[in-house]
Amino acid sequence: MLLETPTNDIEHKNAMKTVRAKLWFYYHAAVFIVMNLVMLAVNLKYSPQTLWFYWPLLGWSVGLASHGFQVFAVREGSSIRQRMVEKEMAKNNKKT
Repeated sequence: MLLETPTNDIEHKNAMKTVRAKLWFYYHAAVFIVMNLVMLAVNLKYSPQTLWFYWPLLGWSVGLASHGFQVFAVREGSSIRQRMVEKEMAKNNKKT
């Protein structure tokens, strides 16, 4: 059995947090799709003359987009953030 160093343990915990955040986002997206299809069906069945389903769709879309931005762009360990850090480090290395 390999012994894990504290660094590997910390990296593992960070990776697990990132994976958990991404899974929750995917769950959120799936619920978003299913519930908005249900609201569309209810709207078209019971009041097709007045379309209202897009209002909750619009509000929830903003929430889902902000959740996705937080998970994939802002969160520590996100690929976009990691690329930005690497780019800045490369700039700093060229200056010195």
